[in-house]
Amino acid sequence: MRLGIVGMLPGDFRTFRAEQMQAIRALGFTGFGFHLNGDDVFAITPADCAAYGRFMAGEGLDLAQFAITYNECLFHPDEDVRQRVSAKIARGTEIAAQLQAQAFLLRPGSLNPDGPWTPHRDNHRPECADRLIETLRPLAAKAESEGVVLAMETHALSILDLPSKCRGIVEAVGSDHLRLILDAVNHFQSMHQVYNSSEWVNHIFDELGAIAPLAHIKDLKVSNGLVLHIDQTVPGEGELDSALVLQRFDALHPDGYGLIEHLRLEQIPQAVANVRRIAAENGISIH
Repeated sequence: MRLGIVGMLPGDFRTFRAEQMQAIRALGFTGFGFHLNGDDVFAITPADCAAYGRFMAGEGLDLAQFAITYNECLFHPDEDVRQRVSAKIARGTEIAAQLQAQAFLLRPGSLNPDGPWTPHRDNHRPECADRLIETLRPLAAKAESEGVVLAMETHALSILDLPSKCRGIVEAVGSDHLRLILDAVNHFQSMHQVYNSSEWVNHIFDELGAIAPLAHIKDLKVSNGLVLHIDQTVPGEGELDSALVLQRFDALHPDGYGLIEHLRLEQIPQAVANVRRIAAENGISIH
C-alpha cells in the first residue's frame, strides 16, 4: 500500500509552494489530499489547473484525494438545493480530471443545518436514500465521462452509516466510477464494537473492502463522560485493530493509498512512525 497525508496543505491549490511539498516528502509520504472550498470551483480555470500540473511535475507526489467542501445535502427534499450542490460537484469533477486526482471525495451531507457531519433523525429515512441515489446517478455519469473516480465518505452519523447500507447505495447507483472511502473508524457506533474492534473491522471490510480503493487511517478511543463518547486518536494509540485494517486494505488494494488525517502537525510524525511500525510487524510493504 501507499501512505499519504491530508491536513498539511491549504485548500487552494493555486497557493501551493515547493517547501510544502518538501515537508510532505520529508515525513515519508508519497501522496496527499486537500479540500478546496466548493464555492470557489467556478473561479478555477483550465490555466490554473495547467499551472498546477507544471508545478507538480517535479515534486514526485500523487494527488491521492481531491475534495471540495460544501454544506448542501445531496438528499435534501428541495430539488433546488440538490441541483445547486450537483453543479458544484460536476465542476469539481472537471477540476479533479484536470488535476489528475486519483479520487474525488464527496460527502453526502445532512438534513441538520449545522453541518454535513451532524445528526438528524430524518437522515435515515428510506426516501432519503432514494433521493441520494437519484442525485448520485448523473454525477457518476459525469465522472465516467471525465475519467474520474468519485469516492463517497461514510460516517455513523450520516445517511451512509451501516456498511451494508453503504454498499447497497453504491450498487443501486450502478457505476464503477462511484466508490467509497474505507474509513473504519467512521463506522463505530457502540462500546461493544470498540472493545471488539477486530470483529467489526472484518465486517466493514467484508461489506465495503472491494468497493473502497482509498482508506483513511485513524484510531479511536472511548473517552470519559456520562454518555458514550467515541473519539479519534493517533493511529496505533487507541482501541482499533490497526494491524487488521492495514492487512485487509493491503490485500485488496496493494497500490491503494491510506491517508492519515485529522491530526495536528506535531502529531503527524508519531502517527507515521506508528503506521510504519505496525505495517512492518505484519509484513505489509509501504511503497
